[in-house]
Amino acid sequence: MTAALEILQGDVRERLANIPDEWTPDMTQSYTTFLKSKAQAGTDHGFSPLWRQDSLFDFQQALVEWSLKKGRAAIFADCGLGKTPIQLVWAENVVRKTNGRVLILTPLAVGAQTIREGEKFGVECKRSHEGELPSKIVITNYERLHYFNTSDFQGVVCDESSILKNFDGATKAAVTEFMRTVPYRLLCTATAAPNDFIELGTSSEALGELGYMDMLSKFFKNSQNSNHPIKNGRFATGEKWRFRGHAEIIFWRWICSWARAMRNPSDLGFDDGAFVLPPLTINQHTITARTIRDGYMFNLPAVGLKEQREERRRTINERCEKVAELVSDTGKPAVCWCHLNDEGDLLEHLIPDAVQVAGKDSDERKEKCLLDFQAGHIRVLVTKAKIAGFGLNWQHCAHQTCFPSHSFEQWYQSTRRSWRFGQKNPVVVDVVTSEGEIDVLKNMTRKQHQADIMFERLVALMDQGITIAQKDNLTQKEQIPSWL
Repeated sequence: MTAALEILQGDVRERLANIPDEWTPDMTQSYTTFLKSKAQAGTDHGFSPLWRQDSLFDFQQALVEWSLKKGRAAIFADCGLGKTPIQLVWAENVVRKTNGRVLILTPLAVGAQTIREGEKFGVECKRSHEGELPSKIVITNYERLHYFNTSDFQGVVCDESSILKNFDGATKAAVTEFMRTVPYRLLCTATAAPNDFIELGTSSEALGELGYMDMLSKFFKNSQNSNHPIKNGRFATGEKWRFRGHAEIIFWRWICSWARAMRNPSDLGFDDGAFVLPPLTINQHTITARTIRDGYMFNLPAVGLKEQREERRRTINERCEKVAELVSDTGKPAVCWCHLNDEGDLLEHLIPDAVQVAGKDSDERKEKCLLDFQAGHIRVLVTKAKIAGFGLNWQHCAHQTCFPSHSFEQWYQSTRRSWRFGQKNPVVVDVVTSEGEIDVLKNMTRKQHQADIMFERLVALMDQGITIAQKDNLTQKEQIPSWL
């Protein structure tokens, strides 16, 4: 043992003897410096704005300036805070800087709305359906991305970028690959889903920051003590991921290096002003099923997804009849959100002046009906959140009905189609459920709490400029052994 130690010490002395004389390392470094060398932070790839749009609010101007300087950034701004004009002004600056083109990807029917916003703010943009390039700023739907060539663009904007959350989805893979070599990138969404680290990781990867897998291995560990979320080529959704002991504050600090989150202008230090919204009232209507589940003497809460799906199908008539009662005779615009095709068909039948937009409809019909509702030509719209729950402005409508689900994002986004900047009237959302779906509502309450925590963390770090040393008071010095 002694001989082995002498050999090791001799080898160390020999290596030190070969170090150039001019290299004199400090034998002591601060613990903070050491941790900073291990931290992950985004870098700037952008430029200062070349053009300002004076019609923007002050907080919107600040977000445009920050995202342009970053070059590759994400804006998690609540519905109605003006992400569309922010995107347009960002794109116009990239065009002026590079003399190249910018592609804006949007959900269905949002493209036409974006063009109207472009006319309002003096930004020329045109839609493209099959890869044509009619202007410097080109707008298309996510479904048509395959018609375009990444080499034709210097910038890409993803409107409602939460579409990237699906880790192994085809759209996520196509968008990420398309953006990989584009110099300037902007992601915009109202909801990074509550504590949805999958979405944050896929957003980071699309921006060229840490890859999704790298993010997990750096900041998290799972309950099975495995750092690899893939099993048999698929994401192991059953595994529980939690922060490493030291990593939570560092993780949120890293997120803040490439993202900005806000639910009100005051989150960024600006006056809320006209962005204070009218009251939102959520009414819960619990119907009693006319039938009882097979093998039961009375109704009990459904347990598990299988029983909840059975409960939903068993109570379609009762729930749809209640929705029809709530909206048929008001004479005012209303949106009736549904989940099942049978729900949509029955609601369209029960409500005399309702028009349904269904998945089976062509893209052209979907877009026409959604725009007709927005223009007031349709009084009652029946549709699903996954079809029309993102990006559309329906401030003319202050009444919605819905059936609960486990998707916080769909609930939040669909409600915000009406309850947003520009809404002048109190908004009422009638939630119609059965006695067996009480646990679904409890799950939504839990997710709302998680979402609030996530935004509080992001906003606190952005507003206060917290550093690792300030947060944890890490002033201890790390001593390096003298023989090194």
